[in-house]
Amino acid sequence: MMPLQAAPEAATSFVGQFLNDYFGLDPTIADPIGYAVQGIIAFVILYIIGRGFIMPVVDRALDRRGLDRHAKKPITKVSFFIVVFIAIAIAFSAAGRGNILTSLATIAAAATLAVGFAMQDVLKNFVAGIFIFTEKPFRIGDWIEFEDQSGVVEDISLRVTRLRTFDNELLTVPNSKLTENVVKNPVDADKLRLKFVFGIGYDDDIEKATDIILEEAQEHDGIMDDPEPSVRLTELGDSSVGLQSRIWISNPSRADFVKIRAEYVRNVKQRFDEEGIDIPYPHRTLTGGIEFADGPVAES
Repeated sequence: MMPLQAAPEAATSFVGQFLNDYFGLDPTIADPIGYAVQGIIAFVILYIIGRGFIMPVVDRALDRRGLDRHAKKPITKVSFFIVVFIAIAIAFSAAGRGNILTSLATIAAAATLAVGFAMQDVLKNFVAGIFIFTEKPFRIGDWIEFEDQSGVVEDISLRVTRLRTFDNELLTVPNSKLTENVVKNPVDADKLRLKFVFGIGYDDDIEKATDIILEEAQEHDGIMDDPEPSVRLTELGDSSVGLQSRIWISNPSRADFVKIRAEYVRNVKQRFDEEGIDIPYPHRTLTGGIEFADGPVAES
C-alpha cells in the first residue's frame, strides 16, 4: 500500500510525466515561463477532471443517501472547493514552487487566513448556537420576545433560529443576536402572571370596583386560584384611578395569554357598565378668546 506522504508526490510525478509526454514540457526545466505554463496546464487538466468526473461521483453518492437539495448544496460546494484546492496545490508543485506538501501547506495557510476573516460572523453565530443548545434559554415551540420582535420558535440550528410571528411571517434570526440581547421567554415556567390596569373615575367606589375585578378573575376557568388573583391601587392619573389586577394562568402559551386576558378584560368592562362604574378617558377644556381686527374680543 502506498504511504500517505508518497501519494501527493506520485500525483505530481504523474502530472509531470503527462506534461512531458503530451505537451513536450520537461518537469525539470529551469525556465520560469516554462514552469508557469506547466502549472497552468496542470491546473486546467485537474480542474476538468474534478469537474467532469469527481463532482458527478459526489452527486451520485449524495443521491444514494437520499439527501434533499438544501442538504446537498453545501456538501457539493465543499467538495468543489476541495477539488480546486488540490488542483491549485498540484499546479504549484508542477510550476516548480516546492513539493506538493509544501504547496498544500502554503495554500492552506493563506486559505485559512482568508476564510477566517470572511467567516467571523458565521463562527460567532455558530458558537452562539452551541450556547443556545447547552443553556436552553428557549426551546422549539416556545413563545419568545426580543427587542421589538416576538414569535414562536420553529427551528434552532447552529447558525440561525427561525421564528414564526403572530402575523404568520417567518423570521430568520442569527443566533448571536439572541445571545447578545435580552430574550424574554414568558412560557418557560409552568405558570405566567398577567397584569392589567383598570381605570375608574375619582367619584367611583374603589372597594366595589376591586370586588368586581376579583370576582371576574375567580369565575374565569382559565385563571388560577393558587396563586390567587389580587388588585392594587397603583395610579392616580389626571382623570382616573388605576387599579392593577394581577392574575396567573397555567401552562402558558401565546394563544392562552391573548385569549384569557381579552375575555377577562371584557367581562370586567361589562360588569363595570352594569354597576355604573365609569371608565373615564382624558378630555380637555379649552378657554381663551379670539380678537378680530375691527371688532370686540369674543370670550369663551
